[in-house]
Amino acid sequence: KPSGYITGITPPPGQCNQGEESDCCKAGKHYTTYKCSPPVTGRTKATLTWNSFEKGGSGGGPSECDNKYHPDDHPVVALSTGWFNNKSRCLNFINIHGNGKTVRAMVVDECDSTMGCDSDHDYQPPCPDNIVDASKAVWKALGVPEDNWGDLDITWSDA
Repeated sequence: KPSGYITGITPPPGQCNQGEESDCCKAGKHYTTYKCSPPVTGRTKATLTWNSFEKGGSGGGPSECDNKYHPDDHPVVALSTGWFNNKSRCLNFINIHGNGKTVRAMVVDECDSTMGCDSDHDYQPPCPDNIVDASKAVWKALGVPEDNWGDLDITWSDA
């Protein structure tokens, strides 16, 4: 369940990173925040989103787990705050099931569900509590046509 909300502000000109169809915070809009995510099961339901973990990509700074950037052709993901679980899944693999296929990806980052709409988060809203934010390599391995990248209902499990 939600843990609170933050109020959006208008990003300074050119400061909101809109790569990979990312949203920018809107002034005065309330954004829900979450400290927890749904329970992890053998097949945890989630929404797959698209992110670039490269320098200058939509992921912002280097990955939380190793303070490095990762090429878009590597199957890497960020998990919502609750699933990221204080880095407990860092550099471990998860299996992502979607579009009739399965791909193995390494957890390298957190999709922050507790904060957003500030310079540290590229003026993007907080992440929902059920997100697996994936590189291009994951989307390609699942066989999703590029014009359909963005939001996909999936399940995932620890590998």
